[in-house]
Amino acid sequence: MERAVYINRLAVALPNEPVSNKEMEHILGKVGVKVSRARAVVLRSNGIKQRYYGINPQSGEYNYTNASLAAEAVRNLFPNKQQLNEMDCLVASTSIADQLMPNHGVMVHGELQNPPCEVVSTAGVCLCGVTALKYGYLAIKAGDSKLTSVVASEMASNVMHANNFEVESRHKVEALSENPEMAFEKDFLRWMLSDGAGAALLSASPNTSELSLRIDWIDSYSFANELEACMYAGADKVEGELVGWSRYSSEQREQNSIWSVKQDVRLLNDNIVKSTLEDGLKRTINKRNLQADNFDYFIPHYSSEYFRDKAYQGLVNIDFEIPYEKWFTNLPEKGNTGSASIFIMLEELFNSKTLKQGQKLLCYIPESGRFSGAFIQLTVV
Repeated sequence: MERAVYINRLAVALPNEPVSNKEMEHILGKVGVKVSRARAVVLRSNGIKQRYYGINPQSGEYNYTNASLAAEAVRNLFPNKQQLNEMDCLVASTSIADQLMPNHGVMVHGELQNPPCEVVSTAGVCLCGVTALKYGYLAIKAGDSKLTSVVASEMASNVMHANNFEVESRHKVEALSENPEMAFEKDFLRWMLSDGAGAALLSASPNTSELSLRIDWIDSYSFANELEACMYAGADKVEGELVGWSRYSSEQREQNSIWSVKQDVRLLNDNIVKSTLEDGLKRTINKRNLQADNFDYFIPHYSSEYFRDKAYQGLVNIDFEIPYEKWFTNLPEKGNTGSASIFIMLEELFNSKTLKQGQKLLCYIPESGRFSGAFIQLTVV
């Protein structure tokens, strides 16, 4: 008999108090002492009203690391520490860890201080939370783990703070004898991304006195064979190819903000829905024999309200229309937390007590790194 896998609990960690649109630049800082022109434009279209940063708003100092934020989300899965000590597998993911080495997962384990267990880290951009979930799912399914915690976390403010761009700003002032703004590909992301962590507790048994989510399947697809890199950090893009940080001198890294997160906006707009949603979901529809009417909830991760209607049209284009009344998102209140977003959405929906036994959920997670998409089917039991 095939072993089923269940999400028994979901938890989040959102640092400090919510930050409004008006407060953003005060906390992240101004680049070159200039107010960003991109900020107002981006905020008008992304639909985000508030978000969270791991920065103390009074002191301006960081009071979280990526690892400590992830650990807080995992702790929130467990009513008492003894249950945490029974966890035998930890899978942690993030887009940008606090350090290059050691891996993010063992840093989270170090924060948790639970007994020795298997620790795995997955890398990527928005999709690394799904690849972490898939590892945990397969570990339970194979009988190799009894209790797995999966956590995705982002500390985007680490690379979005103005301090990271000051040298580039000064260099361009000196080079051009004027005060140009940063390239839009860098500046607009400062107003798109935020901090947060979400975690899921997996086992082979459903909860006995409350609902669980059964993981029916997880499908993911990369389209890197068709498209060049779109969202990247620790590199620059030269004639369509990425040149990694190690190919630059320390001076060049600072002058060109090599460590900053960058995105090719035109490439994103032209391809994100077509590749990650339309092309990806068509593959899963054929593989799983799906019918749109079978789903009670559609839970899409999108970075901006700008893509909401485009995603809907993408579903229409492949004859898989799911009406808006079935969609669930908390982007306006929780912000775009990258790989953690799907967990943060599922946690709110799961703990809202509105789900009913037998309902089916379809999750969609795109990644613009080099264009990947994932789909998850969950059943309420």
